[in-house]
Amino acid sequence: MRVLGIDPGLTRCGVGVVDVAPNRTATLVDVTVLRSSPDLPLEQRLLLLSRGLEEMMDRHRPAFVAIERVFAQHNVRTVMGTAQISGVALLLAAQRGLTVTLHTPSEVKAAITGYGSADKAQVGAMVARVLGLSEVPKPADAADALALAICHAWRTGASGGTLPTTDGLAGGALTPAQAAWRAAERGAAASAVPRRLKR
Repeated sequence: MRVLGIDPGLTRCGVGVVDVAPNRTATLVDVTVLRSSPDLPLEQRLLLLSRGLEEMMDRHRPAFVAIERVFAQHNVRTVMGTAQISGVALLLAAQRGLTVTLHTPSEVKAAITGYGSADKAQVGAMVARVLGLSEVPKPADAADALALAICHAWRTGASGGTLPTTDGLAGGALTPAQAAWRAAERGAAASAVPRRLKR
């Protein structure tokens, strides 16, 4: 299966494409970082990035698109830019009939490193190892986009395999990586539940 991962950003938008075999072996197809200057008007920045995303989608024809889920941060301006380009990517994928899945950073980290709180250096190193690369893709946006694509294939089982359930393990015990995966999934589910407003 072919997955296109997008690490959304208004100044730098990572886009990575991987092929994942039924045995979960991942192969690099292409990776790039689309850029737009802060000096340009917002609409021109979105147009520029959308053209780059369109070119990658149309050239590589992925079966699935994986996008990092936007999380609230202290920098509202950064969050807005990330949300805006995420919306553009969602629209472009929908126009092509592609299935899109949003993955949280902790889900991606747990899938790639087995640790939901891994740093960017750890994620980049594991991406290089999984893809058999001699060096870590740079900048970090490129590695993150590839990590998203790999995470999607592994987490959803669309490539032919996924993490086993406790029923499939001897004694029902989870490995450290699987435990981290489950914790990341529980955290994502909990954050998705809207909190009631206090009266």
